[in-house]
Amino acid sequence: MSRTWVSAFWFILLVQLHLLFTDSHAQKKEKTKIDVLNSKYEIGDLIYSNPLRSKKDVENFILEGKAEITFANGRLNLNNKLDASLGQEANYVFWCDVNFPDSILISFQFYPIYEPGLCVFFFSAKGINGEDIFDNELNKREGEYRQYHHGDINTLYFSYFRRRKPETKALAKCNLRKSFGHHIVAQGADPIPSVEESIAPYLIQVVKYGEFVELFIDGLLILSWADDGETYGEILSSGKIGFRQMSPTEAEYTNLRVERIIKK
Repeated sequence: MSRTWVSAFWFILLVQLHLLFTDSHAQKKEKTKIDVLNSKYEIGDLIYSNPLRSKKDVENFILEGKAEITFANGRLNLNNKLDASLGQEANYVFWCDVNFPDSILISFQFYPIYEPGLCVFFFSAKGINGEDIFDNELNKREGEYRQYHHGDINTLYFSYFRRRKPETKALAKCNLRKSFGHHIVAQGADPIPSVEESIAPYLIQVVKYGEFVELFIDGLLILSWADDGETYGEILSSGKIGFRQMSPTEAEYTNLRVERIIKK
């Protein structure tokens, strides 16, 4: 038996063991999700499921700004195409093309690859007069932050994996915001560690149920907020969802799911 054959055998075995560990780790986190959420919500029908593992899976997604979109590891990988020195011009948003209703649980798995930077997840996104966010009457957006919080769309969004500045690294937080207006409406501790200490994937879940918004990471309730429909404008409901990254963050995503929920 040649040394080359033996080396190849052990390499394949190690790869298979790694994939087995990753899958079992993800399944354990998925189980945690059900245990936590069932105390408040009944999980209903599956509305949307996307593995985010190939170019075909995102062929109808819409990119605003410029980004490198690859699948080398069998996962959606987002990375900046422009140099971070360009500031907001180097940032981008990758939108799912589907409009989702209210009363839903959104979940996906997150793999941090490179920092510094920051990640954002948008949901309930619509034009300020109820239009689809890609209506031709709305202004063009190219990934610059102000276009999303003081432009002509309304949306809820939370930031996480905030590794942009020393102070955000020292005390990691998730911020929930509502726009138009860039209002911070809730905050919570972010349990996702730095890249070198991470054991991915991290299961991220968003509950949007009428006035209620909740964020879970790996089964932990990170923040919870009830919108009064007055302080920061009317309650948002249906709309689109999207992934935003600040350069030079690199991250991967898999298993995007949207399910109906009913509050107990």
